[in-house]
Amino acid sequence: MTRTLVIETDGPGLYEITGRIDVPPGDGLLTLFVRHTSCSLVIQENADPEVQSDLAAFFETLVPPSDHPSMSYLQHTYEGPDDMPAHIKAALLPTSLSIPVLDGRLALGRWQGVYLFEHRRRPHRREVAVVTTAGR
Repeated sequence: MTRTLVIETDGPGLYEITGRIDVPPGDGLLTLFVRHTSCSLVIQENADPEVQSDLAAFFETLVPPSDHPSMSYLQHTYEGPDDMPAHIKAALLPTSLSIPVLDGRLALGRWQGVYLFEHRRRPHRREVAVVTTAGR
């Protein structure tokens, strides 16, 4: 099964997409691939929203906007102060995930969720390719 999942974002942060991922009955492997260079995919805790906000704050501190004095070495700045830092964050974090499917369910742990991690400030329409071998 192959399809495209569209995620509308309204700025930086983690957007849980776990409930939007359909898998057919059976066992197999699910692969997710985000088709953009300024966002990421991550598996993170979905029980406490502070985990997502702390993670977003950490990466904002680790890779601040290009108009921050510590980022003065950046050359790619014409798409805005959040663009090149978004590319750096996407290079540090995964842009694809593989998750086992058991009995037609994602084999995630009790507190795990799948997130699109938006790194840009303005809203975006993100596409995630979803491929599963379950149900074949």
